[in-house]
Amino acid sequence: MPRISAYIIAFNEAEKIEAALRSVSWADEIVVADSFSTDQTAEICRRFTARVIQVPFEGFGKLRNAALAALTGDWVFSLDADERCTEAAAAEIRATVARPDAADAYWVPRRNFVFGRWMRHSGYTPDYRQPQLFRRGKLRYTDDAVHETFILDGRLGYLQEPIAQVPFRDLAQMLHKMQRYSTLGTERLRDRGASASMAGALAHAVAAFLRHYVFQLGFLDGWAGFIIAFANLEGTFYRYAKHVERELGLVREPDLPRSFRN
Repeated sequence: MPRISAYIIAFNEAEKIEAALRSVSWADEIVVADSFSTDQTAEICRRFTARVIQVPFEGFGKLRNAALAALTGDWVFSLDADERCTEAAAAEIRATVARPDAADAYWVPRRNFVFGRWMRHSGYTPDYRQPQLFRRGKLRYTDDAVHETFILDGRLGYLQEPIAQVPFRDLAQMLHKMQRYSTLGTERLRDRGASASMAGALAHAVAAFLRHYVFQLGFLDGWAGFIIAFANLEGTFYRYAKHVERELGLVREPDLPRSFRN
């Protein structure tokens, strides 16, 4: 039977990490790549595995690649701290890696629990992050700071059993993540030479809202669907607005006029 290594990246996830670790207790190896958490994350992780490595955060792509370098199994299962592997998904994973005709990597569907309900629309079902099950050595990540992509050497397939994700503990955490990800996303906008204008920021924000709420049927998810769409509007707007702020040099000490009464 091929050995399966599960890895989790984490930073200050003390309230969520235990549930994630328990859900992959079936794995042959668990490695946690922690970015020097200041809460109890590392201590909680050591109750489940001795393989807790500390990696300075220089973007999610580099963090994931550092985690891959620490693994020893034949197969890799990637789980984030806000995800949980169900029993059915674990059984499918074990059966899949044992097949002689297995692909080299697999997309894994996710079901999201947001604002007290399991999402059925809003672009959150099925919700594929990256291939989360793959042969070790066949996949690596780009060095993007956020929304990193992957480079695969081999064949890609799909699993059927979803895992669970609890992306936000509450609305406060949703706002915190929006703030962090919008800042990290400005690097990607700069790299691709995106135009810097507030009108463009607003247009992208409105398009994000319509995509989630209308075209991906978020309105059928009730208030949870509206909150997801509105959060994407905000996150998109602030990402582009921060790009404008940076490109136009708006963060600076102003030149003081002699008087404001002139």
